[in-house]
Order: sequence, then structure tokens, then C-alpha cells
Amino acid sequence: MAGLDTFSRFARTFKSGELIFSEFEPGNTFYVIQSGRVQLIKLLGKVEKILDILQPNDMFGEMAILENSPRSATAIALEDATLLEFTSETFEILLQGNPQIAMRLLKLFAKRIYDTKRRYMTLTLDEPDARVADVFLVLDESLPDLERSSDSREFPVKPEDIAGWAGLSAAEAKAALEHFVAQRRMEIRPGVIEVKNINDFLRFVNSRRRR
Repeated sequence: MAGLDTFSRFARTFKSGELIFSEFEPGNTFYVIQSGRVQLIKLLGKVEKILDILQPNDMFGEMAILENSPRSATAIALEDATLLEFTSETFEILLQGNPQIAMRLLKLFAKRIYDTKRRYMTLTLDEPDARVADVFLVLDESLPDLERSSDSREFPVKPEDIAGWAGLSAAEAKAALEHFVAQRRMEIRPGVIEVKNINDFLRFVNSRRRR
């Protein structure tokens, strides 16, 4: 995120595998990733599910600032990472001194709230096939440059990306993708996964969500 380099005094480094914060604990900080990746994990029942894998410039932990609520997920450095750490006090400094950056952050907050709720809807689906199909519905909602002149969609993703987004193991996600390919509802090519009819996936997911 351009402009945040001036806040290097708020930078913290985490080693690969190091815990950043735990689900359910109180928190008064949020983070912006400068380098490295961070994995978010949520406890559903007694099972830990991957909620998201965040990249540089992504933000997380903001609900602790916005709602004064416990952490809704566990954050772990997936590799060596440098994060900008903001408290409610330093966030006020950011808002007052950099209105353009503040507006961008507030827009990101709103998007992150929606994305988190939408991702949770995916994780509440019981069937792996339904979760994988819903991942493609989320991508269809979030990627503005997709060709939409027909019901077919080509997504610039790889099969290994899908497992984390769906909260599934690599084997579960692979089986679901292979099932859709066998049904001729999907085609997998290098760097691209084509869904033959996105509305078919929408009907499929809605039927599973109503159960």
C-alpha cells in the first residue's frame, strides 16, 4: 500500500511459523503486511480450518480496533514476515496525519468485513464440492476484469490455491476439482481454471446452503 513506508517505525518482524495472535484472545492491534505471507486459521467445532492466506499489502486484525472484540481467528506467519502494527492510538495518528491513506484504509476495512463474512459462508458448507464451487462464486464476485459475456468463466488460479480458500486439505480440494472435471463442469489448464457455467455452480451451492 503506497505511502505506508513512512510508518516503518511501526514495523515488526515474525519468523516463519511464529504465532502473531490467537483466536478468542483480546486484541487492540491490527496489521498491514509489508513482506511475507500470513495464514489465518479458524476453529470450527473442534477442527481448525484455513480461513485465508494473506499477501503483502493485505490487512488483518482490524476487527479488534473497529468492534473492540476478541480475535476471530489465529494468525501465523507462513514465512518470514514484516508487518506494520497499529494500535487504536497509532491508528488515530495515521488518520489525522494522512487523510488519503486513512480513506483507503477505511475502504479496505469495509471490504475486509464483507470478505470475512463471505468466507465464513463458504466454511459453513458441509460438502467439499459445495465449498469448492462457492470459492469460484467468491472469485466471480471479487475479480472485476473477468470476461462475463457468457456463463463460462476463466479464473487465473491454480488447483493448489483452492484448498486454502475452501478450508480443505489439498487431497479434499483435488478430489472435488476432479469430480467437477469428470462431470464436464470444469476444465483445468496451466494457470487457469474454467468453470463452464457459473450459474450452475450458483444453483448447486444454494441448494446445499438451504439444507
